[in-house]
Amino acid sequence: MRLSQRDYYGKALVDLSKIRQDIVVIDADLASSTKTSKFQEAAPEKFIEVGIAEQNMIGIASGLAASGRTVFVSTFAVFATGRCWEQIRLAVAYPKQNVKIVSTHCGVNVGEDGASHQSLEDISIMRSIPNMTVISPADAYETYAATMALADYMGPCYMRLGRATFPIVTEENTKFRIGCAKIMKEGEDVTLFGTGQMLSLCLRAAEELKRCGINAEVINISTIKPLDTNTVIKSVKKTRCAVSAEEHNIIGGLGSAIAETLSENIPVPLIRVGMKDTFGESGKFDELMTKYDLTVDAIFQAARQSISKRKQNENLYRHSEFR
Repeated sequence: MRLSQRDYYGKALVDLSKIRQDIVVIDADLASSTKTSKFQEAAPEKFIEVGIAEQNMIGIASGLAASGRTVFVSTFAVFATGRCWEQIRLAVAYPKQNVKIVSTHCGVNVGEDGASHQSLEDISIMRSIPNMTVISPADAYETYAATMALADYMGPCYMRLGRATFPIVTEENTKFRIGCAKIMKEGEDVTLFGTGQMLSLCLRAAEELKRCGINAEVINISTIKPLDTNTVIKSVKKTRCAVSAEEHNIIGGLGSAIAETLSENIPVPLIRVGMKDTFGESGKFDELMTKYDLTVDAIFQAARQSISKRKQNENLYRHSEFR
């Protein structure tokens, strides 16, 4: 089953409107696409349409948050994180305002809109800002749970959502804890770290690896910052090799976050699956995923490569005079 993250974001906002008086939602002329239009219909007095004025939207959000509101702002990711970077840094993150930036149309699943609208840098941009929490839910159910959790969380947050429908890999009434990774499948031969829709491909890759006698552990990294370093390190201590998978540039995204943690704590082979420092292009979503190696097979091959590197390292260590 495949469902839309955007739809469940809108659903969560509507449910929040019924139980929280402090929620305000702001959009920049894209409410029908981001699905904040659902909130607009349910609570029009708490919805603000700023038009094509994204930077102003962030300033308004900061002011409302300073007056005690919990503010959700939405637009496409290329605008939310690119056009508004300075405003987010100085008006939201620096004063630690309670603003939740939820962007849609992330990654190449934007499809035919092409490179100009395919945000592949947003994780990197946002996780480098102090005080900013960065969320990338795996599917529609987790998006709903994450939205509810963000409403209860005090401080600046960024959450990225896709345009396309994603496979469902979590439970409908799943609980979301910010900062906690979740083991989706236990294993001891290699760890597959997935975020966003790439988690579903990691689970499928694990099935293919099992047919080859390889037992992969699959972990859902839905909070990229703060990263659940304890879960990451505990898993890799067992498997001694890893793969990261993301629909994002491998520079600065999930792969970088994992690499930073491993290099400082337990240096082991890590193969990063994602966009290889390139822009996307216009095309059908599934064809773009194949072209840029965002596939089950790419994760499968990366796992085999990571295991091979681990074995090479073990052999070198056995024969090293420095051991």
